[in-house]
Amino acid sequence: MKKYLILLLLFSVAFISCSNNEEDDYVDIVVDNPTDDIIIDTNILNLPATPFNYANIVLPNSFLNNAVRNEDNTPNNNPITDHGATLGRVLFYDKNLSKNNTISCASCHTQANGFSDPNRFSTGFEGGLTGRNSMGLANAKFYQNGRFFWDERAETLEEQTLMPVQDLVEMGLTLAELEDKLSREEHYISLFTNAFGDATISSERVALALSQFIRSMVSYESKFDEGLAQVNNIENDFPNFTESENRGKALFISNRTRCFDCHNTTVFVGDAPRNIGLDATITDEGAGGGRFKVPSLRNIELTAPYMHDGRFASLSQVVEHYNSGVQNNPNLDNRLRQGNGVRRLNLSDAEKQSLVDFLLTLTDNNFITDEKYGDPFIE
Repeated sequence: MKKYLILLLLFSVAFISCSNNEEDDYVDIVVDNPTDDIIIDTNILNLPATPFNYANIVLPNSFLNNAVRNEDNTPNNNPITDHGATLGRVLFYDKNLSKNNTISCASCHTQANGFSDPNRFSTGFEGGLTGRNSMGLANAKFYQNGRFFWDERAETLEEQTLMPVQDLVEMGLTLAELEDKLSREEHYISLFTNAFGDATISSERVALALSQFIRSMVSYESKFDEGLAQVNNIENDFPNFTESENRGKALFISNRTRCFDCHNTTVFVGDAPRNIGLDATITDEGAGGGRFKVPSLRNIELTAPYMHDGRFASLSQVVEHYNSGVQNNPNLDNRLRQGNGVRRLNLSDAEKQSLVDFLLTLTDNNFITDEKYGDPFIE
């Protein structure tokens, strides 16, 4: 191992001496190492010798139209690469990102739950609770304005990834402490070199790699996707749907419910923060005026509890909120208003169940079991 480390360090020094010596920052373009090799201690990590495909996933036509492409928030200075996302995957599951090595990103975003937390609030490194529910990460790259957290305080995903690390409740590290901890782990020499061309470990590179991994989490193999591929028109009945599922789909995209106004396009990601009348008065300012990010509905069956504060335990409760529970908040979104009051849907029990049945068709079992998104650490 010592011989390997010396050789690798010599390679890194040689590489750096031939470079233009520019400092690493957010304007660097991330490129894969041409060797496409991952040399890792197999007692610690289970990674394929050739990285998984993250950069060139074959997506269905419904993800390739201009409406969806325009929602992609991937910046030009951080395209997804196979090695970059591989490094991001390891970082995502590494408990070294917390002060006492007890919490990783995956602790609050579990794959089986669509990369959300099944608890109303997440537990931090010293047992404290977060102030809001952890939302699912599927299709995060398709939130057009690129802002993250329920209150959208992070302007980019790259900015967001380092904020939980530094949060005094969640992970509790300074960025200097983060860099120092990671530099002590031998496997990161190879991982950072493959992702960035040299072994320099910086918080900026951590953010770039984590963002690549999260943006690679595209869910596109649900029952809904199968049906849409068969008819190529969301307004037509899907032959693989039940009568109730088709009725729920029709309601979802109708002017009667206007669900599709906020969860638009076939990735079902919102377009802007909204006040949806959870309370008559402002109990949490969110992004201002009680407005909160509108998350993707992909794998919504798995991401309970719902809303920024996890107040709803089931999809039936969510549907009932929009049906009869919207409160006349002064900042209520116009899509939920009728005159000076609140628009009521007046759905029958069967119609409410149909909406739930349709939402269940957005579950992607391949996504929540795919090894390339799973924990690479060997316990």
